[in-house]
Amino acid sequence: MVEFGVQLAQEEFDFNSLKEACLKIEEMNFRSIWLYDHFHPQLSTGSHSILESYVTLSALTTVTKRIRLGVLVSCNSYRHPSLLAKMAASIDAISDGRLEFGIGAGWFEDEYLAYGIPFPKPSVRIGQLHEAVQIVREMWTKDRADFQGKYYRIRQAICEPKPTQKPHPPIWIGGRGEQLTLKVVAQYANYSNFANVSPEECVHKLKVLKKHCQSVGRDFDDIKKSWHGVVWLGEDEEELRRLAKERKTKSVSSHLKAISFQEYLDKIILGTADRCIERINEYVEAGITYFVLVFPGGEAGMDNADDFSKKVVKSIA
Repeated sequence: MVEFGVQLAQEEFDFNSLKEACLKIEEMNFRSIWLYDHFHPQLSTGSHSILESYVTLSALTTVTKRIRLGVLVSCNSYRHPSLLAKMAASIDAISDGRLEFGIGAGWFEDEYLAYGIPFPKPSVRIGQLHEAVQIVREMWTKDRADFQGKYYRIRQAICEPKPTQKPHPPIWIGGRGEQLTLKVVAQYANYSNFANVSPEECVHKLKVLKKHCQSVGRDFDDIKKSWHGVVWLGEDEEELRRLAKERKTKSVSSHLKAISFQEYLDKIILGTADRCIERINEYVEAGITYFVLVFPGGEAGMDNADDFSKKVVKSIA
């Protein structure tokens, strides 16, 4: 079964328009709504207005009824893991068990420095992620949680109420790092999330993940595989390419800035409904079963989300 979610970038909405977008998406053929975990804009739009993800997610639980909600992905460095576990458990309880819990090691150095948060090397951040996921699981499942690691320690920590979902909300771990991040995925994730990767890259990374699963004694098929990226749906491919190139140029991601435009096109979904269906099937053949889609343009992007829901999701689901 192939499932679809939508990520809404807070920099493109105020709260009222974000709320309306969520209500519209809930009426479409999507499984989930996601925010992102940033304090600074990811596109050079001139606006610096971004709602904090977990405060906003909590508010959205009270206006939505059915759709699942999450942050893709929570930056582990921005909150101590014990606090993040408590916040997430509260949201799961408030939403009556609709939380999808996404977490990653973090990457946006400018944001870290601006907020006075230490930005260690990648191996340290991934080591911190490894310990953080263990702490979150302990706090969600134990009456009193204890953990002592290299980076974090907690003692007799209480997290009540526990999450509504049992044994705990699904854990999504995002990242492309093959030797470190994917090993953490193999150990703890319910979902492995790949952002901005081509179908060919998915095939390769899933082979690496399978080897990690074998090394830790995990059933590879127990982990669901998701793709996260931008969708441009329309009839005028030339115009869609222009918009895609403009978005790539404005991105703060050093990874996206460094690659060629053709490489960027290989990592997104663009074209008519039929072409989008073909593209999704390429990812499905690579092993992806869940798509978290970004429809650029804020409120204007909701029309594309609706068209995609009717013309693409219905044809695949």
